[in-house]
Amino acid sequence: MNGDLATATTDSLQLFLNEAGRYPLLTAAEEVALAKLVEQGDRQAKDRMVNSNLRLVVSIAKRYQGHGLSLLDLIQEGVIGLIRAVEKFDWRRGFKFSTYATWWIRQAVQRGVANKSRTIRIPVHIAERETRIGRAERELNVKLGRQPTDEEISIAAKVSLKHLKEVRQAARAVTSLDKSLGDDNDASIGDLIGGTDDGVETEVEISLTESTLHRALEQLPERQRDVLRLRYGLGDEEPKSLEEIGRRLGLTRERVRQIEGQALERLAVSREIEALRDAA
Repeated sequence: MNGDLATATTDSLQLFLNEAGRYPLLTAAEEVALAKLVEQGDRQAKDRMVNSNLRLVVSIAKRYQGHGLSLLDLIQEGVIGLIRAVEKFDWRRGFKFSTYATWWIRQAVQRGVANKSRTIRIPVHIAERETRIGRAERELNVKLGRQPTDEEISIAAKVSLKHLKEVRQAARAVTSLDKSLGDDNDASIGDLIGGTDDGVETEVEISLTESTLHRALEQLPERQRDVLRLRYGLGDEEPKSLEEIGRRLGLTRERVRQIEGQALERLAVSREIEALRDAA
């Protein structure tokens, strides 16, 4: 990058950061009011929701610096996810927009890294398999004290031998996405199941630990398991409010909250989660 281009990039980033800081955060009532207008096709309402959440994009994008894309590129990818979140947000579900948008922003940034930070690009679905395979191989190395066989990796990663070979062939000339993104050394149960408080960084993030989380959930009583899956959008579900879950399961809102708390307490002391915490 020459000096003029570097200066231009820096200026563009600073301009974006300045612009993001100009817009005040929205209250919950404002989010609902704007979301209703967005549903009716109001362009100004959509722009305001996007602009008022640009700081969230910057906050998330900064976490992925050093993985092949500039901060400005990461932010641009995140804005795509934010726009998608504004378009799909359902205010009737009762959860904060920032919680909902975080998932979309991170997905967009992660896919941007997967697709654009490689000299040789590979499809996202291959990159996702590559991530699972890389983690399984590392865990087996530690567990077995030797290099695992392809058959052992295939079983642990839950991919066929055919897919294992396809992934290795596609990734031969590039750095592993798993190594590129790295692991969260501060991993906690909050990294597996996003909270529903006011934190803007909460989300469901189980892409690298799906099998472990599934095993932990299976240890819970059926009612607790159902509540968590509905509450946090696990499996094929989308996140639902306490009221929605209550209607679906025939429970009061407060009873759903109690069951959720009990389930999270059980999950926190799960042997699978403890093992995952140790490996993170």
